[in-house]
Amino acid sequence: MEAERVQVIASRSNAMGTIPSEFIRSELERPGTTTFHGPVPEIPVVDLAVPDRDRVVQVMVKAGQEWGMFQVVNHGIPVEVIKELQRVGKEFFELPQEEKEAYAMKPESETLEGYGTKLQKDLEGKMAWVDFFFHNIWPQSRVDHSIWPKNPASYRKANEEYTKHLLGVVDEVLASLSLGLGLEEHVLKDALGGEELELLLKINYYPPCPRPDLALGVVAHTDMSAITMLVPNEVPGLQVFRDDHWFDTKYIPNAIIVHIGDQIEILSNGKYKSVLHRTTVNKEKVRMSWPVFCSPPAEMVVGPLPQLVSHESPAKYKTKKYKEYKYCKINKLPQ
Repeated sequence: MEAERVQVIASRSNAMGTIPSEFIRSELERPGTTTFHGPVPEIPVVDLAVPDRDRVVQVMVKAGQEWGMFQVVNHGIPVEVIKELQRVGKEFFELPQEEKEAYAMKPESETLEGYGTKLQKDLEGKMAWVDFFFHNIWPQSRVDHSIWPKNPASYRKANEEYTKHLLGVVDEVLASLSLGLGLEEHVLKDALGGEELELLLKINYYPPCPRPDLALGVVAHTDMSAITMLVPNEVPGLQVFRDDHWFDTKYIPNAIIVHIGDQIEILSNGKYKSVLHRTTVNKEKVRMSWPVFCSPPAEMVVGPLPQLVSHESPAKYKTKKYKEYKYCKINKLPQ
C-alpha cells in the first residue's frame, strides 16, 4: 500500500495545528533545538566569470575540502530558464491528487523514477515531511518521457532547456575539481562514465508544517551521487552540518548550490568531503527544491583514483560498482 502523501496529511494537520507522531523527530534531530542560533558562516561562493582559472579552482577546492558544498554564480544558465523549470514543477504539484498519482513510483522499479513520498528505509519508522518526483534528464538513452508530467504542457520543454544549460556547468565543476587534485581536467568525469554520466532530477515539495520545530523535510544525509546541482525556491530550509553544529544556509538568488557527493569523496580518496545536510520546513510557506544528482552508470566501478593512492596515502574506501554502493546506501547497509 502506497504511503499517504505528505501534501494530503499537511492540509489536515494545518487545520488541527498538530502533526502525526511518525513525523516527530527524536530530541537529537529536532530542528527547534538543534539549529545553531548566532552568526552563521557564509557558504563559499564560486564565481565562474572570474577570468583567472587558477583562482576559480583554488576557491572551489577549498570549499570542497572544508565544506563539501559551494554556490556557483555567473554560471551562464539564464534566469528565465531556472524560473521556468521552477514554474512547471510547482504547477505539477498543484494538480489534483489523483492526476499526480498517475505518475506514482513503481515499487519494484530500480530507477527511482516517478512521484513518491518515502525513499529510504528509516530504522525507527519515522517519516520526512516531503513529497517528491524523480526522473532522468541525461543521457538521452536513459530518459523515459512517459514518466515525465504531461501537465503542464510546457514541462518537457522547460526541463530539456534547463538540462542543456546545466550540462556545461557540470562539466566545468568536474573539470575544476579534477585540476584541484593535480590531475588533468577530464579525469574525474572519465572516472564517472564520461558522456554516460547520469543526471537524475528530483523535485522536492515540502508543504507548510504546523510544527516545523519538530519535523524535518529531509533527514541528515550525504548524497550518494558524485555531485548534486540544486536550485531551491525562495523559502529557506537547507541546513549544513559543520563544526558540530547545524547551520542554516544563506542562498544567493539564481545561484546553483553544488553538493559534493559520496562518489567524489571516494574518487578523491577523501580529499573532498561529501557534505552532511538536511532540510527544515516552514510553517506558512511551501518550500521546493530541484536537485540534479550527477552519478556514474550503475555498472561503473568506482574507487579511489590510482593516481591518488600511494604507500603514504593508502586507499580509504572500497572499490565497487555504483549499483552496489547505491543498494547499500538506500537499505542502510555498511559499505
